[in-house]
Amino acid sequence: MPKLKSKASAKKRFAFTGTGKIKRKHAYHSHILTKKETTQKRNLDHTTLVSRDDEKRVKRMILSSGM
Repeated sequence: MPKLKSKASAKKRFAFTGTGKIKRKHAYHSHILTKKETTQKRNLDHTTLVSRDDEKRVKRMILSSGM
């Protein structure tokens, strides 16, 4: 069976922390920022962790082994 390729889009969007958790960026912070409050834009600027329910799916996309 051939090797499975990892998703290139997932490799760009997610990163592993030192403890093995997965970091992600918030959505809604790329354009149409003039109508958003400064507080909302500042809060969207921080990174957060992928939820526990989605971790398995994201790891499968990032790691080429397919788990």
